[in-house]
Order: sequence, then structure tokens, then C-alpha cells
Amino acid sequence: MISAVLIANRGEIAVRIARTARDLGIRSIAIYSEADAGALHTQVADEAYALPGNTAADTYMNVPALLDIAVRAGADAIHPGYGFLSENADFARTVAEAGLTWIGPSPESIELLGDKIAARRVAEEVGAPLAPGTSDPIDDWQEARAFAEEHGLPIAIKAAYGGGGRGLKVVENLEDIEAAFNSAGREAKEAFGRAECYVEKFLTHPRHVEAQILADTHGNVAVLGTRDCSTQRRFQKLIEEAPAPALSDDQRHGIHEGARAICAKVGYTGAGTVEYIVSEDGTISFLEVNTRVQVEHPVTEMVTGVDIIAEQFRIASGEPLSFVSGSDAQALDPQSHGHAFEFRINAEDILNGFAPCPGTVVRFEPPTGPGIRVDSGVRSGSIVPPYYDSLVAKLLVWGPTREIALSRAKQALKEFDIEGVRTVLPFHRDMVASQVLVDHGDPEATAGIYTDWLDHNYRPSAEATSHVAPVEAIYAKRTRVALEIDGKIVSVGFPSNLLAAGAPAVQAAGASASAGSGASTGGNDVTCPYEANLVAWNVAEGEKVEEGQAIATIEAMKMESAVKAPAAGTVSLVAKEGARLEPGAVIATIS
Repeated sequence: MISAVLIANRGEIAVRIARTARDLGIRSIAIYSEADAGALHTQVADEAYALPGNTAADTYMNVPALLDIAVRAGADAIHPGYGFLSENADFARTVAEAGLTWIGPSPESIELLGDKIAARRVAEEVGAPLAPGTSDPIDDWQEARAFAEEHGLPIAIKAAYGGGGRGLKVVENLEDIEAAFNSAGREAKEAFGRAECYVEKFLTHPRHVEAQILADTHGNVAVLGTRDCSTQRRFQKLIEEAPAPALSDDQRHGIHEGARAICAKVGYTGAGTVEYIVSEDGTISFLEVNTRVQVEHPVTEMVTGVDIIAEQFRIASGEPLSFVSGSDAQALDPQSHGHAFEFRINAEDILNGFAPCPGTVVRFEPPTGPGIRVDSGVRSGSIVPPYYDSLVAKLLVWGPTREIALSRAKQALKEFDIEGVRTVLPFHRDMVASQVLVDHGDPEATAGIYTDWLDHNYRPSAEATSHVAPVEAIYAKRTRVALEIDGKIVSVGFPSNLLAAGAPAVQAAGASASAGSGASTGGNDVTCPYEANLVAWNVAEGEKVEEGQAIATIEAMKMESAVKAPAAGTVSLVAKEGARLEPGAVIATIS
């Protein structure tokens, strides 16, 4: 039996795992970067240990440091959560070699199914339908162009080891293929450490439907129903619902049994998700397998009553699934009751293309009521660092019917109040009030949401715009210092104006220094809107540019964004590629 678990993650999923570990009588051990000192997950866990540095590579993906803490803290298991090292087969293997229990699928399953190209081959072997695509990674963008010329546009360029929308680019014009190929590789390299890409035909206006899998070491492979995750921006999910609406019985059966067959074929154990796309004409095409717990797993928990994290602990301990009753494969599947939505609450600015918005959460007041659940990684006073994912919380809403769940969601989103950082709450309020989300659940409706619907159709309403409060002056209002004492985190707060009055030079954990930020000095300065890395220049020194032209690519919170020219003219480059930029830093001038 597992007695102590090191949670190799941060944020809301680390909080979630620590709470379940406590339910099971398992001691939880958190880790934290310098930017996360005093974060909620360090307070909820029984113990917390520091990882020097801030970047993911230096901290949450630093394997030697993680194993060192596991040994020092007396952990006998490691739970990777999602993201970071959760789908890293080498890490899973290293954990096992160190004599620790890995809470996840085997390294062999991760290698096989985590490689999207190999997973396509498995899906083909078990008869799952597939869109045309390359059988092996492509070496350069010209191969992607050749594929597009043969099969037609649009195409999807996908990182073979990507996920969560990172390393995925949909291309509709031949001239955009080179830039998309390079960007997909960069994003995947930054987030997952591997840059290989492949290409496949992109089905126009597809829905994203997935099946939740739990498989134990006793041969039981259960399907916990479906989820619809079609509401996405830049192929990163924002709203999920379960069960997936507007599917025929045949479609649902095909999705369930295809997922079961794929996992059974490779001897999969643990939690996993088999993803599909469903085209306008009803065609189902296998997409990929995520060999970890998904961000959206709670929406399935809301309709099935199954604690997926607890089941992960059971499976890793060699126990059978808690709900197994019978030998028939489909009899293993728990029944769904009612309908549920999940709303991802990201720290992003909907008025600026969903740009990341790090800062300090001054006020965090979640909603309450029947069928409401909030999984959060922050609370009032928490810092949202610029180094990691922008997710701060998840709002789950259940109702006995889809209509009631939507009605409850409207009220819950109205009550949800977050100040200090801009979030996507105004977007969610727009969506639950829209007819398109209502129609998404109607199999007879001609309208509905598809995976890039948001990118082409959503514009913030006047009400949403009015609820995006100015935040620039809020970040520095309070200062917190986190101290570690024997693995315990103690958070000390004091008024920020003490610093200005000559108090000791203590900086808020995770806050960015403002000195030398290079604030804008003129209308033709090109500035960085938030703390980020300058990934690449899209123009050369002395080149003439047009107003609104994307001249640079920056990355923050594992997302790439474009910096556009504020005016037409000749550009002079100031910052260098690879530089770490402060908010307001001048990266170029235009004359």
C-alpha cells in the first residue's frame, strides 16, 4: 500500500491530488518553485519542499531534484498530475528504478501511445477510423507542403509528443506552412522537450469528443462515458461537458468500444483518455491517447460519481477498480447521471486575444449552490506566475438535465468574482448566454460549436467588455513571503508600502522586478505586453512593416503570441531572440 506520495506538479491538480491522498490516509508531499513559494498547493499538502529556480526545466521537470526530495521526504510513490513529466516515459521508468510506485501507466504504454504516430498505428490495427496523415515524423516544412498539395487544405501540423493544444497548428494557406511547422516544433520543445512533428488532413468544423478510460492490473478496462471538449481557443479547451451531447447510439458505441479496444490492445493500466474528432457529416476519426489524468476529468466525476484520482491510487497499489461488478466488458462501465459542465478559469485577457495575464489575485470568491464544485489552485492573495500554465481554477456545474446544468452555470458564473488578474470569466458568461452553446446539445440543430469556432466567431460582448476590469495598478498592492520550516510552508504577509519606506529588500514570491523594464517612451515603440520570452523575430533589422503586422513571437505560460507593429514604418530591433522580457519592455522601434 502507498503511504506517502510526492506530487510532481503544482496548481489546482496538485491541490486535487493532495486532498484525495488525505481521504485515503496517504501523506502528501508538495514541491514548489521560487515563484510558487506559499502557493495553495503547498498549504494543502502535508509537507512542501523547495525547488530552486522558476522555469519548468529547472523545477517541476528537474528529475534528479524530484527524486532527491522524494527520498528525503520518505515518499514511496510519485503522482505526476497532468502536464510537465506526466507523459514522460523516461521519468516513469526512473521512478520505478528508484524503487518508488509510479501512479500512471507503464513506461511502455506511455512511449507507445504518447507517440501520436505509433498510436495511429494501434488505432488502425483495432479498426478505428483515421483521417489521412503521415506515418512517420516529417523532417521539414516542405514535406508538410507536399502533403497539403496531395491531400488538400486545411492540414494540421502536430507535435508527435505534444498535447493540450500546444504544438498544434492548423494551416489553411500554403504560404503559412513554414511558419506553422516551426512554431509547432518550438511550442512542443518548450512544453514537452520533443519537437518532432507529423501532418494530417484537418477535417473542417469538427467536434472534439473523448472517452475517459480506467484500466486496472486485473484486466478490467472501463469506459466512464464521453466528454465534449469542442469549445476551444487555439485548440486549448475552455469548456467541457459530459456526457457528450448530440451523439447517436451508434456513434457513442463506436467511441466507447474503440477506446476500450485501443487500451486493451496495449495492456494499458491507469487513467487515460482516448480522443476523437467528429466531423460535420458524422464521421468519427481517432485523434490521440492522453496517457495521464486530464484537466477535465472532474466533469466525468460529476456525472459518474467515480473519484478518478482515488482510482489511480487503487490501480497503482494493485487493487481492482472499485466499481467492478461483472465479467461482461460493458458491465464494468459506470452509468452516467444527469449532465455536467466544466469551465476552465484561466488568467487570460479576452480583450487581447486571450493573452496570458499573470499577477496577484487580490480577490477570489467562488460560487456556491446545488451541483457546484470549484477546483482551485489559488485563493485571495495568491500569485499567478508567468512561467507556467494560465489555469487558476475550474468551475464544475451539475444538473439533472443539460438545460438545468446550463441554468445553474449562468448563476454560478455570475457569482464568481476574481480581481487582480484578468480572467476568462467574462467569456464564459457570454458563452452560457449564447444560443450556439444551447444548440450544441441539440442533434437536430444546424448550428453548433466546433474546435475552431471560437477563433473565427467569438467577439466579447459589450457586457463582457465592461466586466474586464483594469488591473495594471493592482499587482503590487500586497507582499507575501513564504518560509519553509521542516517541510512546512508558513506564509507571512505585510503591506507593500513598507518596501518603499526602507524596509528590508524582500520581494513577493514569484513577482517580477520592475526595474529596467524599458517602459514605452513613444507611440512607435514596440513593447512586450507581459512578462515573456522573445521566441523569434518575424522581420529583419531595417525592414519596412505595416501597422498591425505581426513582427515578433513571444511565449508565456506555455503559449506563443504575436507582437504587432503599432504603426507603419521601418523597424529597428532592440531586444534579442531568447531574451526574457519584462512587461512594457521596448523590444523594437518603428520610424
